[in-house]
Formats: sequence, C-alpha cells, structure tokens
Amino acid sequence: MRRFLGFLLLFPAAAAAQPMRATYEVHAAGMVVMEVEARFEVTPRSYRVETVVRTRGLAATFVSGEQATRVDGGWAGPSALPARYVSEGVWRGRPRRIALDWDGGAPRVTALVPPNEEEREAVPEAQKRGTTDVLSAIAQLGRQVAAEGHCALTAPVFDGRRRSDFATRDEGRERILPWRGAWHGEALRCAFEGRQVAGFRRDQDRAEAAAPQRGTAWIAPPFAGAPAVPVRIDIPTRWFGTATAVLLRAEPG
Repeated sequence: MRRFLGFLLLFPAAAAAQPMRATYEVHAAGMVVMEVEARFEVTPRSYRVETVVRTRGLAATFVSGEQATRVDGGWAGPSALPARYVSEGVWRGRPRRIALDWDGGAPRVTALVPPNEEEREAVPEAQKRGTTDVLSAIAQLGRQVAAEGHCALTAPVFDGRRRSDFATRDEGRERILPWRGAWHGEALRCAFEGRQVAGFRRDQDRAEAAAPQRGTAWIAPPFAGAPAVPVRIDIPTRWFGTATAVLLRAEPG
C-alpha cells in the first residue's frame, strides 16, 4: 500500500504562487481504502509541497497508518532543488521518520526511524547522487505541464530508504465521466511507470520488488483559473486489484 503512495504523489502540483489544497479518496474492491490531503505552494523562486495520507476501512486492518510529508526547495532553471524533506507517521503501530537534507545535489539522511538495516539493503552512495524526492518531482512536473503542456518526464527518486526511477508519458486528452461525486470533465491522460533499483527489503523477492509498476493518471485544472493537478489515478495493487484515486475537492489554500 505504501508503495502506491509514491505513484499517487508523482504528478503535477500547482504552478502558481497561490497556495492550493486538494482532497483525494482512493477506492479499491468497491470500498474506500485511503484518503490524501495535499497542499501546494509554488512560486518563481521556491516551492513547498505537503501531504497527509491515512488508510481507511478494510485497508487499515491490513496496513494501518498515517503519514505526513513535506518538502521545501528552490529552482535551478526548470529543475527542482530540494533543501529539506521530512516524512513521519505511524505504520502498523510503529513510528516511522525520514529526514533528508541536500548539499550540492546529494541527499544526506539526517534521521531514519527505524534504522534501515532492520528492513532493507543500503542504497549505494553513487546511486543517491543526482536524485530528488517524490514531492519535488511533483513541483517540477507541475511547472513543466504549465509551461509546455505535456507530462513526459523522468525522475530518479530517493526517499531515504529506496532508490527508484519514475517516468511519465502523454497519451492524449480524454473525458472523465461522472463517478461517485468525484471531479469529471476533460483531462490530459498520462501513463506512468516506477521501477525500484536499490534499497530492497531483505524479506522480499528481488525480482518481484524490481518489477515495473505501471498506471495511468488524468490531469486537469479542477476549477476555472486553477493549476493542473491529478483528477484521477488508476494503478494495480497487490492486495485490492486496481486502485483508483479520485479528486473530491480542490480550493485555494
């Protein structure tokens, strides 16, 4: 379930100075399994992205948890440069925390609870260099959509424990039909793929963990004058079949 969160967040945020809040629900197997609240603030010089994720319903029985994540950073041309990233919460009753600082383009882990050696193989230093975090990738992709009108992008991501490669590509425009009170209308359709390349769990089959995870996102301004954000995301999951994240509300923040 937590792997799904990375895909959910790797899509365009606001490309404007005005903060914006968005609320999502994730549906799978005919029920709500997760809710996500997000806040985006992107200016010509800096950005801040914050998210809060909670499992709900039957999913909380299998993977109970809540996680708050935030990043602050700036810009070097079109590229996002994260400065400080913090992700903390409780999963399966255990506190978890990751804190990263960036210095010269290389992330430095300043907090990791529980220690990484309890669960995962270490990510080699060479594979950390030149990476970004998933929320900074949100800000960068949002800027690109606003400036160029397409969602083709690649992003090497390090989250403090895992190293993954993400890629998105355009699949044209499509109309989303009304469904369960979620946003509907015309949107840009984007295919995406994520592949873990390092930081594997010690108790998981390596081939299974490294297999590419693919899905589809639809991106559009949720209201007149709003920036483009994800309005729907579909992705296969291990436990519940295809999970669908839908935008319920979006408003100036």
